[in-house]
Amino acid sequence: MLALDRPPFSIAGLLSDYRSGTRRPSEVARELTRRIDDDDEPVWITRVASEDLLGAARSLEDADPALPLYGIPFAVKDNIDVAGLPTTAACPGFAHLAERTATSVRLLLDAGALLVGKTNMDQFATGLVGTRSPYGACSSVYDPARVSGGSSSGSALAVALGQVAFALGSDTAGSGRVPAAFNGLVGVKPTRGLVSTHGMVPACASLDCVSIFAPAVADGAAVLEVIAGFDGLDPWSRRAPTRGEDPPPRGRVGVPLPGQAEPEEGEAAAAWAGALGRAAAEWTLVPLDVTPLLDAAPLHYGAWVAERTSHLGAVIDSEPEGLDPVVAAIIRGGAQRTAVETFEAIHRLAELRAAAAPLWESVDALLLPTAPLHPTHDQVAADPVAINARLGRFTNFVNLMDLAALALPADARPDGLPFGVTLLAPAFHDRRLLDLGKQWMDG
Repeated sequence: MLALDRPPFSIAGLLSDYRSGTRRPSEVARELTRRIDDDDEPVWITRVASEDLLGAARSLEDADPALPLYGIPFAVKDNIDVAGLPTTAACPGFAHLAERTATSVRLLLDAGALLVGKTNMDQFATGLVGTRSPYGACSSVYDPARVSGGSSSGSALAVALGQVAFALGSDTAGSGRVPAAFNGLVGVKPTRGLVSTHGMVPACASLDCVSIFAPAVADGAAVLEVIAGFDGLDPWSRRAPTRGEDPPPRGRVGVPLPGQAEPEEGEAAAAWAGALGRAAAEWTLVPLDVTPLLDAAPLHYGAWVAERTSHLGAVIDSEPEGLDPVVAAIIRGGAQRTAVETFEAIHRLAELRAAAAPLWESVDALLLPTAPLHPTHDQVAADPVAINARLGRFTNFVNLMDLAALALPADARPDGLPFGVTLLAPAFHDRRLLDLGKQWMDG
């Protein structure tokens, strides 16, 4: 039985306790250590040793409690480097001791956050299921028969189980959103390049993002405020455009035309209908033809697999210990893609981006289901590649289309499983999404 009854750590709540003197980081460190020790889900690959965690917490007690993330416990997906800890990307034979700390993690530590450890994941961030790991297959905290979602499986579970206040994941095709939906969390997928990916093992470097899992939108926003910014060490980093205040919100949110983006499962379809009703009570809904977005999704499993091969092909060919056969087959398959096919896909994506541009002219954001189904472990084992591809139907296009995304928990499905929706907007409209997300959570 997974610990759903545990209160999550709240950033605002912890900061208030610290600053009032009613709680200390060392007390929180002991509490979360007990929580982690009580759980048997394969959340962690490497934990900071208990004595080191307690020592770091005690050191913080001599630091300035005004730091923005003072004493806030967090986890890091194990494809993101932390100096002195191994980076495995969920492949034991790939493991190496990191010499430098990734920019995103360094910024969190500088802000006073307390690192607890590094989390399980689909190997080399290749998967949306959370089962492709020799460190153990992860389950949804709502049903052990159902997958956790991936590839940022352990990061999502660490937050959902109340083991940390927030966690970093990565997102290339939905890895920071699908696990949020399957575990009742908020998932922040920033604009590409807004958060540095320096120090992260690449999956598809041109699409990769550092993502955030949190129990509430305000928590995700607080973390994003700390880690967003241009980084000269990251060739994919981008400067946010200089502009004044965002235009006032229009209170209009786009939704797909009827039948255009229906979930596959009846229970998920019922939850989506309920989510549309909830959205209609909050905003004016504008039906939009989202065909260009959905048509872009399959491109991720075509030419862009070759980008994974360019990063990881030599590693896969070395047959490292613990190599997942499904992951290996996917990455090796990219070698079959020709340069002609790649340029054809790039040109097709440009056409679809142009076709999708008018969608944003009259709305603040677009609302979609996060995932069309929530599969069981048995379903994934029976058809791992096809099920995984289906999970990406509403997420794969987002990074390709250069969109920001915010995954949000919606009301539960009739069978009690969690259901998630995602708000989308053009690049560098992250703040607008967070404002809308707060309205959704407060409504």
